[in-house]
Amino acid sequence: MNAEALVAEFGQQQVLGFFLVLARISPLFLLAPLFSSKMIPARARGVVAVGLAIGIAPIALNAPGGGNIPTGVLELGGLMVKELLVGLGFAFTLAALFAAVQVAGSLLDTFIGFSFGALVDPITGTNGGVLNQLYALIGVMIFVVIGGDAWVVQGLARSYEAVPLADTPAIGTLVEGAQVAYSGIFASAIEICAPVMLAVVLCDVAFGLVSKVVPQLNVFAVGFPAKVTVGLVLIGASMPFLGGWLADELQHSVATALESLRVAG
Repeated sequence: MNAEALVAEFGQQQVLGFFLVLARISPLFLLAPLFSSKMIPARARGVVAVGLAIGIAPIALNAPGGGNIPTGVLELGGLMVKELLVGLGFAFTLAALFAAVQVAGSLLDTFIGFSFGALVDPITGTNGGVLNQLYALIGVMIFVVIGGDAWVVQGLARSYEAVPLADTPAIGTLVEGAQVAYSGIFASAIEICAPVMLAVVLCDVAFGLVSKVVPQLNVFAVGFPAKVTVGLVLIGASMPFLGGWLADELQHSVATALESLRVAG
């Protein structure tokens, strides 16, 4: 079916609204957790994106300020770029949350010693240690269990109340929201892995003192298995905390993303 047939079948505003909504949704499948997973084939992600655009397009067109889309080439091209920017701002805030989970895993890999055997992360396709992959997989599992995908889709639908299709967002507020999300990655990672990191550091200090008292003891042969044991035990004990933390932070991230979307006044 060509463009003229689509316009004749559904109407000009509906077709334009669909493509604009698709432009806002697309960054979700490049940055957002689960939606951008490399384990999901690109064709499947494309089908899901089109399905979401079909479902959200009526909401966007019926929102205040969303039913009068200009048809000029320049105006339509500007709206398409604007929709991509809004989608990037929304998806980046969610990506920063899961980046903090992966950074926490990378820090623990370094402190425990698993970073020596870096592998390829099946979710992001990048090099990562054992705990980096573990935290990424557990983060996605918790995301699915708590219904995070539904929260993200609902938040994306509500974004049309903040920035309708025909309006322009405040770039300053959008950039500030992305900056706040990016600057909080390392602090959130420390918050996640602080108990395990502290225990591993104390374990290193203890074996350092033992090596001074008993120089004949091979600290490296004894210390590494002990650090691994302590680290894995505390990681297992801290997983319930990670689930609650991720649920709270996901709601906060969606709210922050919506707050960063404002119409330029």
